[in-house]
This record gives sequence, C-alpha cells and structure tokens, in this order.
Amino acid sequence: MKKYCYSLLFGVLFSAPTLACLNGDTLKLEDGTMLYEDYDGFVPYGHMFVGKEDLITVLESLEKGYKETNNLNYLSDKGLILIIQGRYKEAIELYKKIETLEPNRYSTASNIGTAYELIGNNTEALKWIEKAVKIDPKSHFDSEWIHVNILRAKIKGDQFINSEFLLGNDFGKEKLPTSDMQKKDLLTLRQELYYQLNERITFVKPKDKIVAQLLFDLGNISYMIGDKEEAMEDYQLAEKYGYAGQIIEKRSKLYSPKVIDNIERKIVKEGKYQIKPTRRSQWMETLVSVFALIVSGLIIFIFRKKIFPMLK
Repeated sequence: MKKYCYSLLFGVLFSAPTLACLNGDTLKLEDGTMLYEDYDGFVPYGHMFVGKEDLITVLESLEKGYKETNNLNYLSDKGLILIIQGRYKEAIELYKKIETLEPNRYSTASNIGTAYELIGNNTEALKWIEKAVKIDPKSHFDSEWIHVNILRAKIKGDQFINSEFLLGNDFGKEKLPTSDMQKKDLLTLRQELYYQLNERITFVKPKDKIVAQLLFDLGNISYMIGDKEEAMEDYQLAEKYGYAGQIIEKRSKLYSPKVIDNIERKIVKEGKYQIKPTRRSQWMETLVSVFALIVSGLIIFIFRKKIFPMLK
C-alpha cells in the first residue's frame, strides 16, 4: 500500500507541464531524412529546413536510393530538394520525367505546379495544381482550393486579390471582424488557410500582396475564434508583407498581449536559432515545472530514509 501511495505521489509531482517543444507538422523523406519540423499553432512563419550543406548530402542520399531501388519516391523527393535550393527549372524537368515513368502521381502534379509558380508561369502552375486537386481532393488538409484561387487571382490581376475571391468570404470593414460562418467552419478555414500560408511564406518573402491579404484574413479568423494573441501576430505579419490601411490599424489594437520582455531561443540544427517572444502563459508553465521539480526533490530528501528502503 505504501509503495502504491509513493508511486501515486511521484506520478502527480512529475506530471507537471514541461517546456514547449517542436511538435508541429513534419516532413520525412524516403531516405529517412526529417526535412523540417514546424512549431505548433496557427501563426505561419514557414518551414525551417535543414542547412545548405545538409541539403546537398540529402540530395546525394536520394540519388543513391533511387539508383539502388528504382523507387520513384526517391526521385520525387529529389525534386522537392531542388525546389528548396531554388533550382526550379531542374525540378520541373525532373518531374516531367517522373510523369512519363508513372503518370498521375499527386506529388508530381503538386510539386511541378509549385515550381512553375515560383518561376512566374502561373498559367502552367494552375494547370498542374488543378490536376493535383483532381488526383487527390483531400490533400494538404483540403486546402488546395485556396492555392487554385491564388493562381487565378494572379492571372486575372490585382483587383481579384481580396477575401471574397480568394476565400469566398469577407470579414467586414468595421473595427471588429465579422462573419456569418459558424465557429466549426471558421476553425476548418483557419486550418486550411494556415497550411497554405505556411507553405507559401517558406518561399515568398515580403512584400507580397496575396500573402499580406491572406495573413490579414487569418488574423480576422483567429480573432473571431477567440485566439486574439495569435490574431495580433497574424496582423503584424500582414503589415510586414505590405498590408496597410485604417482597418488593420484598428484591428491590430483590439488586443494587447502581455509579453515577457525576453527572448526564447530554441536551438535548431547547426546552431541556428528560431526566435520568438515568451508569453506569460509559457513563462508560468516553466515556473510550475521548476517548482514541481524542487518540491519533488525536497520530499525525496525529507523522506529518503523511508523511501529508498522501499525501492529495494
């Protein structure tokens, strides 16, 4: 009975919250390489890939894997690395080769569409992304319809870069964002929009009208859902990407998050750092964790004469 009580006590003490860690989306390549691991949440900062030297090593590994197995997944992943390296035309030629070897692969259509967009050929990009959607309508969290609308807006002109055309919804012109959508639908739209933006921000740097508009929309959705702190971060990113005007000025002042005046640095591969503010909630979790460890140590020390014999 005593052993059970002590076990229960330790379980409670050591079940306190621990420090936040990387636990967002991941992408693992065919050769086992973890290409990226994102932070959890709905503020899109893009993927942080492995370093340039590592990308070269991964490329060699994928080429070797394909030669040994003839598995097209290795070749497809090689195309993805080429896109990350900015070698878009090489990636396009590689995916065309894959298409002849095995037509109608989703990864081929999706990635070649992305590569065409990145070199500015939006017409070809739209053709391939629409094909990708037909192959797998549920891909990318059902979000590729947004990608299709983005490409259509690029082709049609800047007057189509608005919430109604891109998302089929408008969030009002007043100080507070508004919508007739149900909360569950807003949650779904946020997931889809976040995914598209996180992918896009990886390759598209400020300033960009479409990214700015969609970040503003993401902020509006997060605010209406109740995630006001994330909404403010989305608005800040929207301004960074070039969104301006009285509406965003008003909405970015709707909520003032309490931010601890220090920087949380999370070590990323090769000694690089991803920097972000440490909020009060995160700081409190850290304090609770430290306090729990201290209390646990004190209890073990005080009752050590009773505890250690029971563990033998």
